[in-house]
Amino acid sequence: MFKWKTISLSTLLLSVFMLSGCNIKVLNPQGPVAEDQFQLILWSLGFMLFIVLVVFSAFTIILVRYRDRPGHQNHDPEQEGNKWLELLWTVIPIIIIICLAVPTVRTIYALEDPPKQSKDQEPLTVRVVSSDWKWIFVYPEQGIETVNYLNIPADVPIKFRLTSAGSMSSLWIPSLGGQEYAMAGMMTQLILEADHPGTYVGKNANFNGKLFQKMKFNVHAMTREDFQAWAEKVKKNAPKLTKEQYLNILEPGVSAKKTFSSTHLSFVNHVKEPDFAVKHTEILPPH
Repeated sequence: MFKWKTISLSTLLLSVFMLSGCNIKVLNPQGPVAEDQFQLILWSLGFMLFIVLVVFSAFTIILVRYRDRPGHQNHDPEQEGNKWLELLWTVIPIIIIICLAVPTVRTIYALEDPPKQSKDQEPLTVRVVSSDWKWIFVYPEQGIETVNYLNIPADVPIKFRLTSAGSMSSLWIPSLGGQEYAMAGMMTQLILEADHPGTYVGKNANFNGKLFQKMKFNVHAMTREDFQAWAEKVKKNAPKLTKEQYLNILEPGVSAKKTFSSTHLSFVNHVKEPDFAVKHTEILPPH
């Protein structure tokens, strides 16, 4: 008995020690969208742990009470067709599915709109184009464009409108919320928000080739004043984006951070021209 207690206690302490070094972004929400998803994760985990606890408790009770032993004649081991038991293990899974599905569906639909605390604010629209293997961010209202980094104002909902100039990707900023796919010829939408200034990591959550792991970028959330100043500075000082430069960006491969005082929307809309990159760039052989 002493040995098992020692092993259990050691395992528990080791788990706590190892988990203390983890930095799981989805469990450390930095915005209202991520917070709602975090609460949904907690509810799902807690409910499923409760089910596991009930199942193993019932299993233990049945194992001890109804085990075959001398002098034990309080039940019929050949019994079958008990309608109450049949009803019980038919209804319980249905209840479990309802308890998990209802809050999940409600949360998913609620996240299609700006967070409640920001509904009075006009969202900032950022158009996102994924290319093999980089991210392009367009600020239509500011008339500027960046590659492989994203600046946003804090406490303002950001409406991402995503498409792809290459293979399918998935935009994911774990600290701010869940992911959304970017697909050629389609426009998807994702709303996120940072509740305070900070730097967060964004990545591609969908495997799309040999340089998939390089599709990471930093998200800099700043005050509204700092964001406005940054946008004005870019508009004033950054170079214009030419079609030739944009075609170079679309070439498959990684790219350094870039900033432009104009956008590619003046000469291509990837939603309407999904094969634009195929026609104008040198696509690498299959990988």
